[in-house]
Amino acid sequence: MIGCDFSMTQAKIDLRASHTRWPLSVLLRRLIWQGMFMHLVRCMPRPLNRLRLIILRAAGAKIGAHCLVMPGLKLLIPWNLILDDCVAIGENVELYNHAKILIKSNTVISQYSFLCTSSHDYTYPHMPLTFKPIQIGSECWVASGVFIGPGVSIGHGAVIGARSVVTRDMPEGMVCAGNPCRPLKPRVVSEMASETSLKNL
Repeated sequence: MIGCDFSMTQAKIDLRASHTRWPLSVLLRRLIWQGMFMHLVRCMPRPLNRLRLIILRAAGAKIGAHCLVMPGLKLLIPWNLILDDCVAIGENVELYNHAKILIKSNTVISQYSFLCTSSHDYTYPHMPLTFKPIQIGSECWVASGVFIGPGVSIGHGAVIGARSVVTRDMPEGMVCAGNPCRPLKPRVVSEMASETSLKNL
């Protein structure tokens, strides 16, 4: 293949040396979370949202007021999760958060989205784990099935279209979509409809 210098005969990958050393205290906290509480949080029905938030906070997550976390949440490390006020997390969202994930107020993360703070450095033979935090601004909408990679920041008021793959920062106030995700147009927010017009719908 043109431009390809890598062949399996020259490969020097050895995953036997691939091991991330976590402090014992972190390992114990993860064992308690994943062994006792993660499944419970995932399986609780929607009406038990308040209890789900109580468990998440007890496990170390920082969660503001009036948040909604739907069933099916897959959360790796709860103490690396920060939700400001009025954040909604849809069904079956996965937060793979070796590093911090911060989601600011009035933001929606829709169902089946995957926020991943981790990767591997493939330039080293043992491909060590690397991780960088993710930050989602306020008043954003991350639509269904979006992938957001390590180190990404989403600007205030941005919309990320369904099934987008976001591997770099997205600007505030823009509608963005695609694989790779890119800004498409400014987000325009209309005035709230009056009660009279809503009744006529």
